[in-house]
Amino acid sequence: MSVPADLYEALGRVGEPLRLDGPPVVHVPAVRPDDLGDPAFRADHGLRCAYLAGAMANGIGSVAVVQAMARAGMLGFFGAAGLDPARVEQAVAELQSTLGDRPWGVNLIHSPNEPDLEAAVADLLVRRQVRRVEASAYLGVTLPLVRYRLAGIHATADGRVVAPNVVIGKVSRVEVAAKFFAPAPEKLIAELVRQGHLTEEQSRLAARVPLAQDLTAEADSGGHTDNRPAITLIPTLLALRDRLQAEHRYPQRLRVGAAGGLATPAGVLAAFAMGAAYVLTGSINQACVESGSSDLVRQMLAEAEQADTIMAPAADMFEMGVKVQVLKRGTMFAMRAAKLYELYRAYPGLDDLPPAERASLEKNVFRTTLGRVWDETRCFWQRRDPAQVERAEADPKHRMALVFRWYLGLSSRWANGGVADRKVDFQVWCGPAMGAFNEWARGTPLERPEHRRVAHVAEELLRGACVLQRAQIARLQGVPLDEEKLSHLTRPTVLA
Repeated sequence: MSVPADLYEALGRVGEPLRLDGPPVVHVPAVRPDDLGDPAFRADHGLRCAYLAGAMANGIGSVAVVQAMARAGMLGFFGAAGLDPARVEQAVAELQSTLGDRPWGVNLIHSPNEPDLEAAVADLLVRRQVRRVEASAYLGVTLPLVRYRLAGIHATADGRVVAPNVVIGKVSRVEVAAKFFAPAPEKLIAELVRQGHLTEEQSRLAARVPLAQDLTAEADSGGHTDNRPAITLIPTLLALRDRLQAEHRYPQRLRVGAAGGLATPAGVLAAFAMGAAYVLTGSINQACVESGSSDLVRQMLAEAEQADTIMAPAADMFEMGVKVQVLKRGTMFAMRAAKLYELYRAYPGLDDLPPAERASLEKNVFRTTLGRVWDETRCFWQRRDPAQVERAEADPKHRMALVFRWYLGLSSRWANGGVADRKVDFQVWCGPAMGAFNEWARGTPLERPEHRRVAHVAEELLRGACVLQRAQIARLQGVPLDEEKLSHLTRPTVLA
């Protein structure tokens, strides 16, 4: 069939229907960013678009990121992980005073090595009436998570169960997903009743709601990740959703969103096409001007390619051998962190390190003596969790773990602060999505990090996804398309 010269311009006007008089007659409906994803998800959360900016730890998912997303009709989460509760409360106060009724949330991260910290953050979120959390890195259900979810649960006059606090879980394992899609464990509910956080009536209502109605399938992402491929993980969790929905018969249907590797219009559309209720981005937001990272890191991220990531030991779960995905290009962090874990596994304490290894660590990694590092570490934990100090003074292995975690913890703060003489030690959480985004943005205004703004990036990705959706509808009706012209049409062309 003949294709009009202005076809591609017309496809780019995503809010307008397109009609070709043929033969045959071709009709392509309007597909707007507001149309993508689950309409019930958008309605329940008061969103214009089913697009979320995930929490990035240590405040990288900043107040500014959350504000920008909320004002654009999308949802952002403040990166509370790794921060002192006082800092988290300061951010919550600012968001509550500036955003009014707009939707936003805060991260609640599983902290197996610091359960009191997890409990403290959950308590302040309950006390400050923060209505949404992104629950991440959970290996199982914890008491603080259940306390947050069930706080204020009640039944309305017509018998509906209302849980004011919303948990949006982020998982990559089916067995963990099943726990989020189930009601909270009876044992934990009973403990909350015993502690006076729930009444007997509330404990009965708790059996009628899932721990999380919305669950993000986290594929190959930055930070904590199992490197799962989205194309297999999303359908698996959708099948689990359907099975548990049929089993529990919740009045509101369970939903699955998608995260990990989402950085191009094609990737975003693919997630929605597989049945994702919403999409969630992470790595690409860290490279935006509103993030709590530094200009130095933003430039490093803007130069990254898909192969420039690597797995490295995690600071928060170091002793467990848990790893996070980080940027490899321009930094030696991953190699040095791996060496620290190797030494931790091989020796019972710092005093048992071979002299050559100790000298190398003090010269190249810590840039000071291990004794001074322990003094700093001891002061830090004396303020944050004195029990850690008591344990370390009795257990040389634990002392070594805390000293090594000094480097892993500060490496991300050096990156966020843009400490130039520590650039080689920067820990920058990053997945392959960053490289895909840079390739998509090459030759456009978004190639430069100073032009990247979270809401504008989101709009461009969603608009591009709409163009691709309309192109696919045209293809199905027999319209031949020039792939090069179509690819050009989905790339960002203007600044925010």
